[in-house]
Amino acid sequence: MSSVKKTTRNLSISQVQYFMVAVIGLLFFSSCSPKLTPFTQRMYDEYSWSDGELKSIQFYLSDDIRLSRDIGSEDSKIKGGKIRVKDGRKVEEIVFKKGTPGVLVYTPKENRFAVSFDSDDRYLVFGPSKQYGGKYTLRAKDWKKQYGKITYGEKVYFTDNESAFTTLMVDIKKANKVKYNREKVGGRRVGR
Repeated sequence: MSSVKKTTRNLSISQVQYFMVAVIGLLFFSSCSPKLTPFTQRMYDEYSWSDGELKSIQFYLSDDIRLSRDIGSEDSKIKGGKIRVKDGRKVEEIVFKKGTPGVLVYTPKENRFAVSFDSDDRYLVFGPSKQYGGKYTLRAKDWKKQYGKITYGEKVYFTDNESAFTTLMVDIKKANKVKYNREKVGGRRVGR
């Protein structure tokens, strides 16, 4: 009878040890992954990052973005997209998955970020949304009830209205570490 209790007790201790190892491993891996925060107008104003500093910050997407456009037979150059047949039409579709990393290419105007998610420097534009707490969300030329019209590269695509809420995300700890050594140059005069 005592050997049965000893076996049950040993089994419980090994189960506890296994559980502890699993918890420690989970904590270790979760601490290694970035803790992403929505990029907001308040954050932009508070940190006063220059364009150069913003270009060294890694941005991520909060949600998927799907761009699509009808293509005709004359459109033979498809870059990065997939061709599908939808309702008898050929449709090019480009998908940006949640968490896709991107970098700032330039600021087309105040409070607008052109962010590239591929090596071709094609970009999507993001800006602060008053309705969404100042978060930098996807911008479009025009939003209708069901879709938005977006220029990506040199072509016009359509995206569903859910993409309007896709936000730029940042790892704020890494973004805070962006520092530049700045030096002010006094100038140089002729003849001196």
